[in-house]
Amino acid sequence: MLLVLVALLVTLTVAQGGHELPVYPSYYPHEIAIETMPSERAADLLRDAKLHAYLGAELPFSNALPPSVRAVESLGGFIVIRLNPDRSFPDERSACAVIEAILRDTAGKSGFMFHPYPVTPWHGDYLYHVDQAEAEKARLLATPTAPPRRLLVKAGGVAAGLVRPEWRGEGSEWDAAIEEVAAAGLVSASATSINGWPGPPWVKSGWFHAERLLTDAVGDPEDKRRTEAMAQRLETGEYRDIVERINLERELVARLIGGCRKRVAGYTVKRQYFSVEFTNGIENIGFDSIQGFNSPMFLRTVKLKDFPWNGWLSLGTDAQPDAAWNPIAGFTDKVGRLLWSAIGDPALMSAPYDSGWVLNRIADVRANSGR
Repeated sequence: MLLVLVALLVTLTVAQGGHELPVYPSYYPHEIAIETMPSERAADLLRDAKLHAYLGAELPFSNALPPSVRAVESLGGFIVIRLNPDRSFPDERSACAVIEAILRDTAGKSGFMFHPYPVTPWHGDYLYHVDQAEAEKARLLATPTAPPRRLLVKAGGVAAGLVRPEWRGEGSEWDAAIEEVAAAGLVSASATSINGWPGPPWVKSGWFHAERLLTDAVGDPEDKRRTEAMAQRLETGEYRDIVERINLERELVARLIGGCRKRVAGYTVKRQYFSVEFTNGIENIGFDSIQGFNSPMFLRTVKLKDFPWNGWLSLGTDAQPDAAWNPIAGFTDKVGRLLWSAIGDPALMSAPYDSGWVLNRIADVRANSGR
């Protein structure tokens, strides 16, 4: 027995007590409930701290927000003005006069931000375009002109408040239409999440959204060929360096807004609400500048206040699930994309405030030894 004790003492190594882990567990909830509900019910549940976040439309809080409710803002949609393709205009100059008269008339209207340039401050590449955006806005506002004739403009939803009452047109009799195009829809329609591939790196870039919004209105065949060639060069990396890439992006957007059949008038801001009530609320919230809460970043960062990590997360949405739930041809609706954000677990996910990607779980960070 004495020999056994001596052998054990020789083979034992020093052990230090402690609770630190080399890799910390994430705040990722182990159960997520997604329920479709109207905005009125979501407002009541958030006020009573029975819902953590609502991914739907603006909530009907009549006065100021309750003390336990907060909101985050992201890019809602683009306000787009397009001319009626069945309406004939004498020449391109008259078409420009019509669409620019409507553009100028929307300036100062409530419900949206007047920004006649398709790259917005919500895009990560806006700094590459800010001078062109400001110049276009100044050009439109510097020379106001009266409309060449009485206009018939049709609009619905948010855009309905941007049309003068005497200009409103219905049915097939209209010169132009004002519509809102959801920014998150542009992203989701161009992204893929198959076999760990999150999608093309430019899916949230402003130049790409400009191309998606306006390229179908380029009428001249030569202009269309040039814009398609520039977009292809950007997507295939046919440029020498970052300077050539930025100049190519700027030239592409400048060409797209040079036409007079379709223009971007501005953008709307989307607000999504969440509970910060103690202890039934949530904290440590990350979200996407374009997709808001409906993004992997939100689900990977949100922490429930009543749990150190994990726990039960309750989410509400105004959308009905109507797509197939499979990773090959499904998860394409609003609820499906949120569900796939939770269970897909790709190695990379979209950077919250920029185009490009960030690592999902662990980054190889070099320790600072203090020397």
